[in-house]
Parts: sequence; structure tokens; C-alpha cells
Amino acid sequence: MKYQYLATRSEGPVEYLTLNRPDVRNAFNEQMIAELTAWAHDGRARASRGEVRVVVLSGAGKTFCAGADVTWMAKTIAYTEDENLRDATAASQMFAALDELPAPLVGRIHGAALGGGAGLAAVCDMVVADEQAAFGFTEVKLGILPAVISPFAIAKIGVSAARELFLTGARFTAARAKEIGLVHAVVPAQELDNTVARYVHELLTAGPEAIAAAKALIPTVAGRGTGEVRTITASAIAERRVSKEGQEGLRAFLEKRKAAWSVSKDPR
Repeated sequence: MKYQYLATRSEGPVEYLTLNRPDVRNAFNEQMIAELTAWAHDGRARASRGEVRVVVLSGAGKTFCAGADVTWMAKTIAYTEDENLRDATAASQMFAALDELPAPLVGRIHGAALGGGAGLAAVCDMVVADEQAAFGFTEVKLGILPAVISPFAIAKIGVSAARELFLTGARFTAARAKEIGLVHAVVPAQELDNTVARYVHELLTAGPEAIAAAKALIPTVAGRGTGEVRTITASAIAERRVSKEGQEGLRAFLEKRKAAWSVSKDPR
């Protein structure tokens, strides 16, 4: 599939997805949202077939994603509430489609991740950030709010950090982003790719079906008591133990060999 505002390339089972509007700091407009949604649906199908095992999300140019495009925002001033609802629903569906990818999504963040860009960080399963990167849920500075990204952001950073950062709209450092769980590794710019590659390597040595099942399990059990989820979790592990992949993994461990799915070489 060809895209106007996205660039993609594959290296074996690893897909590199790049926001490709560097002239506007990879800001969102309607088409980029539509393209990301289409890519996510296609990526989900290919991940389910085992063709894609890891996705690395990055931004072209000097900035990961600066949020909403100024030209697009100018258009929305004249929109009716129904037209704004349509736009917001499309954005919400995009974030949900990325969040629900069965393959792990690794964010590579440099420059800035603001507004919807911070929302993209929130839907990534793991995030590596340049130590100089800036983050911010900046919507209130424009008299609006981080509504469609809020479920994903709060799931990542928690209610207390959301109260501070959603309400002030203040920008914050990569170190602060790591402190609140939005980011998992903060490194110098020259170490970004090596650190991302290490995450990719770890993911390629784990069972892809097990990763997808673990990813789906997290929102199912999060915030619920152990008694509520006991049957769910017991069924989940029982199902994996008798699965073809689970049987292969257990046998490989006992036989002191690599499992069939394991890719040992660095993919970059």
C-alpha cells in the first residue's frame, strides 16, 4: 500500500513505520490520521499471519510529532460540533487501532512529542527517547483538551500525573516522561537506534503469539482484583501451554536449544 504521509520498510519480520511530514514536524492532518488507521488495520492482519512481529514507529526530520497541523486546526474553527465529532472519532479510532496491534509497537522519539504526538507515545508498548526530547499534553494551552488520547495516556502515566500534565499543558523532559511511565529508556541521540535495536532483538526471541496474548491480557486484568480475573488468567496460561507455540517453547527450554521462532541476529 502506498502512503503520502507515511514511509514504511520491512527487514524480515520487523516493520519500520515513519511519520513522513517533516516540513510540518510530522503534525497530524485528516489524511495522516486516515493513513495511520489504514496502516494499523493492514498491520494487524499481517501480524496475525505472522508476517510482522515488531513495529518501530519514528518521525522523519527533526521532530517525532508536534501534534495537530496548524492548517487543519484552522479549518476546525469553522466546523460544526457534528463535523468536529466526526474528526475526533476518526482520531480516536486511529489511536485505538494502533493500541490494539497484536505485534509490539516500539516508539523511537526525538525532538518532541506534543499533543497527539504524546498520544502516539502512549499507545507504544515501549518507548525509547532522545534525552533532549520534549513532551507535552499541550491542548489546554489552545483552550481544548487531550480527550481522545486520554484513555491511552492515563493507562500509561496514571491519574496523578494526568492531573498535573493535562491541566497545566506544560512541556516536560524525557527524564520526567520516563519517571511517569510514558517512556521506558532515555538515551543520547546517538544511542537511539542501538537501544531500539536491543528492544527489537529481545522481542524477536520471544514467542510472537505469546507476545500478542500477553499484550491483550494486560488491559483485561489491569485495575481488577485477583479474584475477578483468576479464571481468566488460569485459562490464559492453560491455553498457551497446550498451544503449538507453547509446546515448542517449553520443549526448547528443556532441551537447551533456541525455539523455532527465535531470531538471534540484530535486525538493524
